[in-house]
Amino acid sequence: MEILIIIAFIIVAVVLLLIELFVVPGISWAGISALACIVYANIYAFTHLGALGGFITMAVSAITCIGSLVLFMRSKTLERLALKKDITSKVNKQAEESVKIGDRGLTTTRLALIGYADIEGKIVEVKSMDGFLSEKTPIVVNRIDEGTILVEKQK
Repeated sequence: MEILIIIAFIIVAVVLLLIELFVVPGISWAGISALACIVYANIYAFTHLGALGGFITMAVSAITCIGSLVLFMRSKTLERLALKKDITSKVNKQAEESVKIGDRGLTTTRLALIGYADIEGKIVEVKSMDGFLSEKTPIVVNRIDEGTILVEKQK
């Protein structure tokens, strides 16, 4: 019966270890639980099976954890879980092409650095160079950089 309990804890620890490494990012409940299961299985082995049983359990648990990690990494499971889609979308440059440096407008939303403005009758996303700007603040286009329209408060 003791051996079945030890085997169960080692299997649970291996499953939790794989979840920790490949599913849940960072140190989480899965990693802590896996460590607790391995430690408990070894302590249980030392107390119920003696020193020889404890050392055999330590060796088996280490080989099982490392072996399952290697087998999982070599299997096709990671390829099925991996994200393979490339990002093919591009920045919308219509606003950049329709707005020119020096154009004047009015903010339609609060610019908490980024927001929307009505420039020459077109609602476009803009970025403030003057920090936070309130809604309905007069602005002027200062610069256009890689699809981002940079504005400042009109003086």
